[in-house]
Amino acid sequence: MAPCPAGDAMGVGEAVVVAGIGCRKGVSATEIEAVIAAALQQAGFAQDRLGAIATPADKGEEAGIAAVALLYGLPLLFVAKPDLEAAAARCETHSERVLAVTGVPSVAEAAALAAGGPEAKLLVARIVVGPATCALAETGAAP
Repeated sequence: MAPCPAGDAMGVGEAVVVAGIGCRKGVSATEIEAVIAAALQQAGFAQDRLGAIATPADKGEEAGIAAVALLYGLPLLFVAKPDLEAAAARCETHSERVLAVTGVPSVAEAAALAAGGPEAKLLVARIVVGPATCALAETGAAP
């Protein structure tokens, strides 16, 4: 499974749950699994509700994120910085440190919302488990 740009994997006519991921450099697959599991538990969802994993394009070298996407059989969507910035206004969590470094108030929330599209709704705001963050968003209703 090859990673793809954020606009390429959402099914037309279907609502999809997207896990947005933020992390420190070198995060392990186990750490990514843990933060996704925590977000899913908070939402009351089973893992099979996930339709995609999204992360900023500059996280493309993070083997832990790619390994989890492969393990779950999900598309890994790399979100370009302009798309993250466009979704920033819809983020619920605001970290001044993250904003200063990345230009968005929450990497995980912005990634989930951007990958979900302009009508995406945040289901679970950013949660932190160790060196990783996760937020869940659902794509908008079918056109």
